[in-house]
Amino acid sequence: MSNSTKNASGRIESLLDAQSFVEIGSLISARSTDFNMQTKETPADGVVTGYGTINGNLVYVYSQDASVLGGSVGEMHAKKISQVYSMAMKMGAPVIGIIDCNGLRLQEATDALNALGGLYLDQVNASGVIPQITMVMGSCGGGMAVIPAITDFTFMETKAKMFVNAPDAIDGNIASKCDTASAKFKNDAGTVDVTGDEAELIEKVRTLISILPANNEEDMSYEETQDDLNRVCEGVEGFAGDTSAALAAISDDNFFFETKEGYAKEMVTGFIRLNGTTVGAVANRSEILDEDGNVTEKFDSVLTASGCYKAAEFVNFCDAFNIPVLTLTSVKGYKATKAEEVKIAKAAAKLIYAFANATVPKVNVIIGEAYGTSYLAMNNKSIGADMTFAWADASVGMMDSVSAAKIIYADEISAGGGAALVNEKAAEYAALQSNVVSAARRGYIDNIIDAKDTRKYVIGAFEMLYTKIENRPNKKHGTV
Repeated sequence: MSNSTKNASGRIESLLDAQSFVEIGSLISARSTDFNMQTKETPADGVVTGYGTINGNLVYVYSQDASVLGGSVGEMHAKKISQVYSMAMKMGAPVIGIIDCNGLRLQEATDALNALGGLYLDQVNASGVIPQITMVMGSCGGGMAVIPAITDFTFMETKAKMFVNAPDAIDGNIASKCDTASAKFKNDAGTVDVTGDEAELIEKVRTLISILPANNEEDMSYEETQDDLNRVCEGVEGFAGDTSAALAAISDDNFFFETKEGYAKEMVTGFIRLNGTTVGAVANRSEILDEDGNVTEKFDSVLTASGCYKAAEFVNFCDAFNIPVLTLTSVKGYKATKAEEVKIAKAAAKLIYAFANATVPKVNVIIGEAYGTSYLAMNNKSIGADMTFAWADASVGMMDSVSAAKIIYADEISAGGGAALVNEKAAEYAALQSNVVSAARRGYIDNIIDAKDTRKYVIGAFEMLYTKIENRPNKKHGTV
């Protein structure tokens, strides 16, 4: 067995529980004879396939072998992976693909193309039925780069390369100018969820598998917790800006698995645990704090197109796998730039559709200023949130009170009312329209809570919503 084959198998052995891997199709090899292929050794046709367990959970896995024709995808290679998908669908178990491949095998041409197309079809049929995870550990070029894009989560090793068109094949670009195949580029573009070295990625995939349901019919992922369900989260209001920290603070044992951490950082997505149950979390973020509590990055409290797409995709995954969704809302509007204006309306529509279309339990906590239609897009009660809470110092309305006063009383102000009039009318507007008490009186907020009690309130809400059933109009699917 070659060193690279050991590496392909070794990656599987490192990922799965000890001695749990069972290989399937180890004797399969290429059947093409064109271009003297019969003279070439293609052990396992360049991909190790089989099944095993992660923390006792059944998973199916394939790992490409770069020593066999560069790990290129031939007919039998793709069919072996398709067989893995077929078995995973029958058993209702996740599929994990470990990619190390130069692309399609040129010697097999249309046979390879047809088999890869069949694999695409298998992935699409599996989407929303079983979790699909890709680990890009080497090269992932050409049509193979579509494989991780179809899967639910993509992990990429920091030295790996992923591209449809190589950096040097892009007009006006060279790799030294902008390495569009690098893990950093893909991370910043939102193409991958997590980057790191091989050991880090293996550990994170194991963690992710342990918190996800095995399929779309399994009960919500659950694990016993010793954490106090009524634990008071003192100081959580200090994380109103860095909501990744706020989510960790309210989660069982401070667990938080963030996805797409390097992309659209003003929008946080990831998984927490509440009373042992996996919950998907979406939150607006205006700053990032380091371990010492110092602000390292700041963002406007606005929705961006990238943030909307990021959140919508995440909510769709949660809804498909019956994972409840929690939102922490603090948003004042939409980012106002020419580039954003090109796509923000459609992106916001995607986010609104994702939340409104989701039938899983949905809880929203307003933790800051929530203004205008951007607030509606963040799991608002009017688009289907089952329960809405607000921190006592939050505000809800059309816009900030000063701006509203300047518009409503423009004539009086221009007539010489001055700053005193603006402040007076702003205070009146805030009391009447932007106050969370006013919103609660109208039924738009179910309860006003102390920030420190967030954990117990959201746990109670999700417990109440556990048996939620929501019927929707009969249709094939939506079109947004």
